[in-house]
Parts: sequence; C-alpha cells; structure tokens
Amino acid sequence: IFGHGVVVTKFTGSGGKYSASDASAELVFKVRKLFNENGIPWQIGELGKVDIGGGGTVAKFMANRGIQVLDVGPALLSMHAPFEIASKVDLYSSYLGYKAFLEKFE
Repeated sequence: IFGHGVVVTKFTGSGGKYSASDASAELVFKVRKLFNENGIPWQIGELGKVDIGGGGTVAKFMANRGIQVLDVGPALLSMHAPFEIASKVDLYSSYLGYKAFLEKFE
C-alpha cells in the first residue's frame, strides 16, 4: 500500500523452497524492533503472482548459501515498466530503514 512505509518481505521466490528465500522469525523480529524503536513506518508485503513467471529478487541466491536474508524496500507499482510508481513517503522510510540498519543493527 503506498504511503505506509518501507515494505518488509519475509518470503520471496517461487517453486516452493527450491528457488526462494524465507527469513527466520528472529530476523524479522529484530528488523521490526529496529524500525519501531527508530520511528520508521513499515509494512509487510509480498511479491505477488511470481509463480506465473517473472518476479523474484536476488535474496534466493544469498539464502542458497546459508545467509539470513530479508527483502526490504519501497512499494512499487509496475516495476521494470516504462513508468514505475512509488510514494515519496515510502522512499524516504526506505532510506531511514537502511540507515538505521547500517548504523544500529546488532
């Protein structure tokens, strides 16, 4: 939903666990806590109908090597289309979320 903050996506990919990433509950909790403590608006999101083709992120490649991953970013409409639509609020909250993660995440 536009204007409700940075999007946190726990599960990404398609084809079940074969070509996907699934963040642990502990990692999701730590990121949510970090955002809440720093007043950063956030929302839970999903990739949508990735099983019909397209979609996905690079998270699955890191998860395949045992790295804990969580997709975090602004909500976008029509990604990779000639015109992508995003909310300034979501872009700014993404910036704040990345900044807090890099400076304060333990």
